[in-house]
Amino acid sequence: MDSMERKHDICSPFNPRKNALRKTSAEIVSEARQSLRVQSTQRPFTPRDGHRQLFGQSSARASQDSRPPSAFSLHAQNFDAPDSRPGSGTRLTPLGHKPKSPALCHSEDPFKAFPKPPTDPLETKRGLAGARARLLRAGSLTTLPPVEGKTDVKEKLNPGLGQKQPPVKRLPSSDHSEVCSGPLKPSPRRAASESRIKQPGDDSGERPTECGAGQKTEAGSGDNNTSTVEDAEAVMWSNVIAPLLQQLESVAGGGSVGSVDCLCDLCDGLYSTLAEADMLGRRCKRRSGILRTLFRLIDLNSTQLNLHIAKLCLALRVSGNNLLNICKLVFQISRSESNDAFFQNNSIIDSLLGILSSEDVSASGEALLYCVGTLKFLSGNSAILRLLLDKNCLGVSQKLIQRLLRVEDGHFTIAGHILVQLTATLRNLADHPDSRPLFVSFSLLSELCEVLRHHRKDQDICTNISRIYSKLSSYSECRLALAQTPDCYRLFLELLSKHHQKQDLVIRLLFTLGNLTAKSEEARLQLFQCEGSMNTLLQLYDNYQRRDVSPQTPPPSDPPSPRKPCTPQEDDDVLVKLIRVLANMCIHPAVGPALATNISCIQLLMETLELRCVQESEELLVNVAATINNLSFYQEESSVLTHNQLSISKLMLKLLLSSSMNAVLEATRVYGNLSQSKDVRDFIMQNKVHQFLVMLLDSKSTEMCFSACGVLTNLALDPPSRVSLSLEGAAANLVDCLKDLGPGDWQLAGQVCQALWNMLGGGSEKLLDTEERESLLEILITYSEEEEALRWIENEDMRDYHKACWEIEFLPVSQKLMKMLQPSDQTA
Repeated sequence: MDSMERKHDICSPFNPRKNALRKTSAEIVSEARQSLRVQSTQRPFTPRDGHRQLFGQSSARASQDSRPPSAFSLHAQNFDAPDSRPGSGTRLTPLGHKPKSPALCHSEDPFKAFPKPPTDPLETKRGLAGARARLLRAGSLTTLPPVEGKTDVKEKLNPGLGQKQPPVKRLPSSDHSEVCSGPLKPSPRRAASESRIKQPGDDSGERPTECGAGQKTEAGSGDNNTSTVEDAEAVMWSNVIAPLLQQLESVAGGGSVGSVDCLCDLCDGLYSTLAEADMLGRRCKRRSGILRTLFRLIDLNSTQLNLHIAKLCLALRVSGNNLLNICKLVFQISRSESNDAFFQNNSIIDSLLGILSSEDVSASGEALLYCVGTLKFLSGNSAILRLLLDKNCLGVSQKLIQRLLRVEDGHFTIAGHILVQLTATLRNLADHPDSRPLFVSFSLLSELCEVLRHHRKDQDICTNISRIYSKLSSYSECRLALAQTPDCYRLFLELLSKHHQKQDLVIRLLFTLGNLTAKSEEARLQLFQCEGSMNTLLQLYDNYQRRDVSPQTPPPSDPPSPRKPCTPQEDDDVLVKLIRVLANMCIHPAVGPALATNISCIQLLMETLELRCVQESEELLVNVAATINNLSFYQEESSVLTHNQLSISKLMLKLLLSSSMNAVLEATRVYGNLSQSKDVRDFIMQNKVHQFLVMLLDSKSTEMCFSACGVLTNLALDPPSRVSLSLEGAAANLVDCLKDLGPGDWQLAGQVCQALWNMLGGGSEKLLDTEERESLLEILITYSEEEEALRWIENEDMRDYHKACWEIEFLPVSQKLMKMLQPSDQTA
């Protein structure tokens, strides 16, 4: 274990020490001296999709005709005008006349242009559906239902998506006859018992009013309350809302400079007015008139205005085709990054999250799809990403996931489409540091495992979730939450087997497994104990092993089905992540010996060393060497490494003689374990490897010196080798290493002393001259004083660790060495 890793493990914030029992020096050093090391690697890079589409080019849905489109055109004609029909479901009878807007037909006195009220309200009632009859009041000009009056004449053309409509030069006028309240005064209201005439099939008398103002009672109090609410609504409509709608159409028809800003302000004013009057949602009886006016404004093709229109329409709770088209409209706007600023200054995001919270998948699945697609695009913007977190997007997502997992088979496909967008959104949210505790508190890591189980065949969903896991599993709290998810290891292995051809999915699942096994002994054992785990991993290894140069090693099992060709770099990336998993797994004392006896595993590792060159596959070869080093820790007779240690020693020469210091360091570590064998020591001396190791002592790197000292310690066991090492200046270099680097790393100082003890043969060899012996003795005496030794420690948090290493690693062997170096008279 290198010094940085040793220090990190001792000071790790994930290993609390304050309230734990104080460890002894021996326990501290025992942990720090662990020769099996966890491997690290970079997280796979996920490029941003510059083209904002529902399903990108890499999507498995890219070639499917049934997938919803990312591009389409929308016009006013695409919207259904009668969004709010009477509760009875009865269509209104078309009016015989076509009233004109007062703003367009009489500029001096617009109220004169309104049609005259009917003289007999009872006759009017007979011609209208019963559910709307209660809107009429005798003698009142404010009671004509103008919007419904032209509903069925009909603008419900609703051509297919993508069909072009002729440009609209001027918005058609709207029938806002409710504006008329000035010249004529309403007649006295009739008694409650005469307030409505029930038509055949009209059951609205048994239901609440459309505004929710109350229900009919035997005493008639419900009608009185309803009349009061209706009167208040009528006054609000006449005095405020109708003029606003009239202004909207007037400004839209004028086409003056700055009209878009004016229209946006009018929309904001209309929204505020409706909100203050409690007329949002479906409570407003004249809601369809408002919607008709708003729908016509869409043809002005203004992005900023369309967002205001969408916010109003969603607040008015449009449904069905209108909800779908509004969601498409917002989605269309969000496809351009230049429009992101409009979303920051508009509460439309709240409306979208409201849709995700309330709409049913079976009834509004496609609307939900475009709604989540919008959030996916917007979450790529860092400022909006923060907004989404503040608005509880993760909590809304969790509830939506639960509903999507419960959909019936008939809606499984659209649920899958929605989950593709939702998981992509969550992947973007995972970028923000503040999202991590939220992912844990909302149990989203476990919820996503359930999504994987239900949609394991969907490559897009699996890939998106693998990206979330690969990002979040780098953090301890998220690792713990994922590790506690039942059978997550078995699920990952199943996905690796099922989607072994999809490189971007495979590499992220392997990276996640590498993170899980990096810190947890339990994770290492659980993964290994999953049925078929080694077969799956080694089959994957064989599948991504490039064999362009030499014959194939016999695969561990049946060959996999052909996969899409990857670049050499992509193949190497998979193997880097996979070998890291193997290296981490074999740290467990029950797993390591089993892997060391696995012929297929060792053959694949050796084959990689043989096929690759350091210049092109440095990280891969370094990871292979680290795995071999971990496996070489288990020197059982049955170990495949034990029977192949000479072959491995030859392969390590490639790394040792390379220009990569990382490769040199790993090869040196491998020689440190393998050189316990006499055959390997002879191989090192015969191939002049010892000369290179002596040179490494001058590297001024504590890790390089520590590893080189380990090999030299073993080589010095053989008397013939001591002379060769002395001729190369090994003893002098060891003394310099102790002087320069010892006080900063007492483990290294102890290893140097052990190498010198072996070099000097325990006193039997005279390989140091008098000056060198005196210099070494002086250094050892100085370092043997505790106060002097601990003076070098600058980091107080590391004091216990350094003191333990000094007591256990350095002091015993240095005292033996001092006793040997002192003159015989002083010893006496």
